[in-house]
Amino acid sequence: MSVEADQLSTMINHAVAPAFMLNGVAAMVAVLVNRISGVTERIRNLREIHESDVARAPLKRGIGELRRRERLLNSALHLAVLSGIGVTLLLLFGFVVAFLGYRREPGAAVLFVAALCFLAGSLVRFLQDIRLSQGEHDDRQLR
Repeated sequence: MSVEADQLSTMINHAVAPAFMLNGVAAMVAVLVNRISGVTERIRNLREIHESDVARAPLKRGIGELRRRERLLNSALHLAVLSGIGVTLLLLFGFVVAFLGYRREPGAAVLFVAALCFLAGSLVRFLQDIRLSQGEHDDRQLR
């Protein structure tokens, strides 16, 4: 089982695109984690409002909407992490298969498409959260 230098060089060249994608997925995960923590913190703050606080008690009605956003963001986060796992498996698969001397294109294509599908799902969930978030801002401006 010897790996030729050309074969290894080719595999390293082929790993550049998935490595960039993995970097993008990591950035997406960071954004999602920040948004989730912000929404969770707002839920906590709203829960702390006492019912006797007549001026702020109506704000507690927004908790349901925030919980929906939290679920969307958690779903987006899970899909993004699955995408990152897919890209990582793609990189591992590529090097292992190249080392063993087999064709890697069919398996790599399947893993890459799966990772892209997970990423697309994550982006759709993120877009849904953005729309809900925008609705919250529009409601505040009307008051």
